[in-house]
Amino acid sequence: MKIISYNLNGFRSAMGKGLADWVAETRPDVLCVQEIKAGREPLDVSALTGLGYHAYLHPAQKPGYSGVATFSLQKPLAVVEGCGQSCYDDEGRVLRLNFEHCSVLNTYMPSGTSGPERQAFKVEWLHFFRRYVRELQGAGVPPLVIAGDYNCCQEEIDIRNAKTNLNSPGFTPEERQWFRDFLADGFTDSFRHHHGPVPDRYSWWTFRAGARARNVGWRLDHLLVDNALVPHIRHADLLHDVVHSDHCPAVVELAF
Repeated sequence: MKIISYNLNGFRSAMGKGLADWVAETRPDVLCVQEIKAGREPLDVSALTGLGYHAYLHPAQKPGYSGVATFSLQKPLAVVEGCGQSCYDDEGRVLRLNFEHCSVLNTYMPSGTSGPERQAFKVEWLHFFRRYVRELQGAGVPPLVIAGDYNCCQEEIDIRNAKTNLNSPGFTPEERQWFRDFLADGFTDSFRHHHGPVPDRYSWWTFRAGARARNVGWRLDHLLVDNALVPHIRHADLLHDVVHSDHCPAVVELAF
């Protein structure tokens, strides 16, 4: 089961850069995309449904902002849109699909970079999301794979300029502690599990100053898996050469 997480920074923009051809070639079983930026008109997903994918969208109410979508080759056993909190659901931040062996939760977490108010909103979200996932763990859903743009780096190895960003949104001490606590709740970072502490592996680069060419990036996109799924991990990676966005895809492959 190949699961890919990819922040597209605009679904239409990525489609214009050949996303459908890449999906046809890569053929993930589940494709979780974030920041679809649906706009006022419904997104045309026919290029992907034409490849045999079932499409599930959770756009934000605000046009051209946020939103997530999940595409799966296999029809899921259940689809849950949102997390039950309007302040987050209005921004299209959570979409979950249940399958036989796992539940794939697609999330786009707030960034906090636009100012103190949004950073405070992000911190509130992080603590809510941890409680929400704990509730899912206790509710008998299949083991979770949490895919998405977390807008958080875990450790200094996950960001090129760690020393100068120690208090920047996405790398604050509070966010890094949250990540440690979240993993301690029973999750494994599939990329780090598979590769170990390799440096200079990132998933997002600013468009400014040629950052991607110089590999000045952040690892913000993660596929965390329930510890019960760790024996099933066969591969995990970041696909740096795939360029439809300022992010690159993250992938995990599970064998059941």
